[in-house]
Amino acid sequence: MKNGTGRRHYVLLIMFLFAVLLAGSGTMLTLYAQGRPHGEPPRAGGGEEVPVTPGEDLMREHGILRRVLLVYEEIDRRARANDPQMQALGEAAGIIKSFIEDYHEKTEEEYVFPRFEKAKQQVELVRTLRAQHDAGRRITARIRQLAAAGATDRKSLAEVSLRIHQFIRMYRPHAAREDTVLFPAFANLVGPTEYKVLGETFEDREHRIFGEHGFENYVNKVAALEKRLGIHDLAKFTPR
Repeated sequence: MKNGTGRRHYVLLIMFLFAVLLAGSGTMLTLYAQGRPHGEPPRAGGGEEVPVTPGEDLMREHGILRRVLLVYEEIDRRARANDPQMQALGEAAGIIKSFIEDYHEKTEEEYVFPRFEKAKQQVELVRTLRAQHDAGRRITARIRQLAAAGATDRKSLAEVSLRIHQFIRMYRPHAAREDTVLFPAFANLVGPTEYKVLGETFEDREHRIFGEHGFENYVNKVAALEKRLGIHDLAKFTPR
């Protein structure tokens, strides 16, 4: 009896170890089929690319917006210190125009807002967001006019400061409300299949308009502005 029980335990142990080895070999085969050893994450530019969801795509574009808002703040600070930076202002407003208004907001207006309106969900929020897009475009157009004119007189610089403050005051809560309310609800609204398709649509649209590295190129443009204005060092924002 004792020997029989021991043999059964021994057989079960062998079967268990064999199953573990099979599972491990399957994992190893999969990893080597992907061209990478066990424990190594997928390489950039090799292996499978992790897809970016529509929400992630729109939120990272908000990252560019938020960095331009910091550039605007620094330009406003310098203008009030009688150190106008009209060239930098024109470049920053140009990024807002081309990347945020003509691309990011158009994506929202064509693919996101209509789905909420059709489903009669978040209707009031979407109405406000649309109105703020229109207001933002008017402000940007005026900022670009002032920058192109090389505004340096007190009256013009006062208007530059006013327009920058209006833009920042509106877009900080605007982007935050989209990130925390609209975009999370969007994933549930369209469902996983359409959400995945839209992710591919957004990526294709970005590449078609800006090229393969469009997002990265705009990040670099903002970074160059930050460096020129001396606000590129993140550590300097840490309170002492």
